[in-house]
Amino acid sequence: MLTIKEKIAEIKKKIDEALANVKFTKSLYEIKMKFMGKGGEVSDLSKSMRDVAPEDRPEVGKQINELRCWADGKFGELDEKLKAEELERKYAEEKIDVTMPVRESAEGAYHPNTLIRNELVSVFSGMGFEVFEGPEIENDYYNFTALNTPKDHPARDMQDTFYLSNDLLLRTQTSAGQIRVMENKKPPIKILSPGKVYRSDDDATHSPMFSQMEGLVVDRGITLCDLKGMLDEFAKKIFGEDVKTRLRPSYFPFTEPSVEVDVSCFECGGKGCRLCKGTGWIEVLGAGMVNRRVLQGCGIDPDEYTGFAFGMGIERIAMLKYGINNMKLLFEGDVRFLKQFKD
Repeated sequence: MLTIKEKIAEIKKKIDEALANVKFTKSLYEIKMKFMGKGGEVSDLSKSMRDVAPEDRPEVGKQINELRCWADGKFGELDEKLKAEELERKYAEEKIDVTMPVRESAEGAYHPNTLIRNELVSVFSGMGFEVFEGPEIENDYYNFTALNTPKDHPARDMQDTFYLSNDLLLRTQTSAGQIRVMENKKPPIKILSPGKVYRSDDDATHSPMFSQMEGLVVDRGITLCDLKGMLDEFAKKIFGEDVKTRLRPSYFPFTEPSVEVDVSCFECGGKGCRLCKGTGWIEVLGAGMVNRRVLQGCGIDPDEYTGFAFGMGIERIAMLKYGINNMKLLFEGDVRFLKQFKD
């Protein structure tokens, strides 16, 4: 049976042999745990102290502590050396030759929809509007009933609306979000509601999924003149300082009176061209004063408060501003098309 001194000499020999070819700190750590960790050979040697005669324990304990100090020094010294070597290798691998030609990266561009949406949000935020985004899956109440759309209105038919169940549907307009705001917030209200909407329509100028941006203002003393003044500012910011607006009578269930909004043709200055089809005017959005029944349904007194609402298709604004003649181009993801647009 080996004496303590012989066991210590054997452990030292094993440690020296184990450390002879170590090149990485991870391997060094594993070897250290093998000898110094819980259950390691040095730790086991300390446990054997209970079998040593009481009068010999001080000397044996001293020898074991010397072994531990020697081993800690060995591992620590090698650990510093290996870390320095690993750092040098890392620097060598990551070294950059500044004389090498630059690898060019293609410059990206925003989608025209994103450009227009950001511009619209910026314009209306400057007028004090807050942004509200409602859910894309709506129920019949918020999408139709609360907006004063009769049960027999064509917009409710299957050929126009994507129904998920008898009550749930993909929203056909972001106006549904306006109802949610009016139910939960007292006037004054000034919100902008952008988002995706869905309708069963598909041709060169329509898509079954497209983006809308609708606005709502409710407060005391709001009139159609306020709507006209706001739209004048919107048109100048988006289409140019010389652009004018005009209102034409129309009909929407949730506004009364309702209007279609045209802007003077920014291509020909109102003289008549292909873009405006010779009329000098281009239709851009629908608007009107919020219907009394809609305000009442949301718990707002129509004798005390009035409001206006407006809605536009973001794709339509993008097509007009950038001269895009086919809506499909906005959905195909063709990089050749998209890279033409810069912020």
